[in-house]
Amino acid sequence: MVDLQTHEQRSLNMAAIKASNTLPEIYIRKILFSEGFRYRLNQKNLPGKPDIVLAKHKTVVFIHGCFWHKHQCHLGSTPKTNTDFWIKKFNSNVDRDQRNVQSLLELGWNIVIIWECAIKGKFKLPENSLRSILLSSIRDSTNRLINICGSKI
Repeated sequence: MVDLQTHEQRSLNMAAIKASNTLPEIYIRKILFSEGFRYRLNQKNLPGKPDIVLAKHKTVVFIHGCFWHKHQCHLGSTPKTNTDFWIKKFNSNVDRDQRNVQSLLELGWNIVIIWECAIKGKFKLPENSLRSILLSSIRDSTNRLINICGSKI
């Protein structure tokens, strides 16, 4: 398949994608703040530099984009051009995510991973369901690793 954009256009599009303070991150932070949780952002001293750190609850929250972190959902596709590059890139991201999760678990942290498909797209969770799952995941530390994804996964 041929890319319909020039190399320069594609490069500009990819460069415009933010790594932090994305709309899904801001949405989750607003939910947490409205429920009285206070948190730190992108703590560099923790593996994976989690998006949200709730130190009082010994919990970190990652908001993963389904495309970048290769989630098996309708938002996690593989580009049709330069496929070898993308497969290597996705595998590298997934491997790094697994290493970071393992390191955080070894350090005693609880981990909540919220997938983009839980927040947007045709299978997103209703806000009250997402809020309920998120809050119970933080308050109940019996499950050390929680994945929150869209309703049709």
